[in-house]
Amino acid sequence: MKAVLIELPNQHSSLISIKKVKEHDFNATLHYHDFCELSFVKRSSGKRIIGDSITNFNDGDLVLMSPNLPHMWYGDVEMHNNRVNKSVEAIVTYFPINFFEKICSDDEDLSKKRALFEKAKRGMCFTGKARKKMTKHLEKMLHLGGLPQIIEFLKIVNIMLNTDEYELLAGLGYNHTYNEKDTERMNQVYKYIMMNFTKPISLETIASVAHMTPPAFCNFFKKRAQKSFTRFLNELRTGHACKLLQNEKLSISDVCYESGYQNFVNFNKYFKQIIGKTPSTYRKEFVTIRNF
Repeated sequence: MKAVLIELPNQHSSLISIKKVKEHDFNATLHYHDFCELSFVKRSSGKRIIGDSITNFNDGDLVLMSPNLPHMWYGDVEMHNNRVNKSVEAIVTYFPINFFEKICSDDEDLSKKRALFEKAKRGMCFTGKARKKMTKHLEKMLHLGGLPQIIEFLKIVNIMLNTDEYELLAGLGYNHTYNEKDTERMNQVYKYIMMNFTKPISLETIASVAHMTPPAFCNFFKKRAQKSFTRFLNELRTGHACKLLQNEKLSISDVCYESGYQNFVNFNKYFKQIIGKTPSTYRKEFVTIRNF
């Protein structure tokens, strides 16, 4: 499995390409390409890696990425186990970064475009009313072609240029450092972590997955992921814990062990360090907002 610069349908087109995805699960491969990508996950849930960011995604996830930003989506374990029904529905749109220059000469709009793509280098996850409007236009685009499709896409662009309803994903200083050999190794590492993060993962074990010694692996991982393996694993586990805490049927102790922590002290320590509050405070705040 390789995460490399991939070629896309109509890659040499000067306009846009849109496709509908309906599969049992995501093809969980870290990859990047020369096009901007707008990904709308209509139905699925799991974890996504964008640059150095690892976060949960759910139905309705909508993310804009600039060219050459490494990314992957990995469905929840239950989705991988349920292969009777197609668990993933998504709409993915690709377009060249010079798309705007081809259709716009207004200095103000071009300035907004440049600001937008500076943000897209980190990945932009759209929220609120902006996301709702954009996904409606994406649904329409699937059934259109030619100029009507482009007009519909320009409506999406207009929303992206003018909204403040978004979250930036990768870190401010994130810099893509992958090559083909590195990303093949990182794919093996990410896949193993995604499948096993709820169980103990020793440094020796994960280093052997990459066919490296533990010290060499630590240096390799930190350079590519731009964070230590321990930090990455704790971010993954605490992110999963956030999702589980939304289910009030689970005790906080249950959440601790189901997220991969072996003791409550470490769970509280890393959760507060990464999320900024204790698990119990997080749950109380979530319940208050949900019932508001």
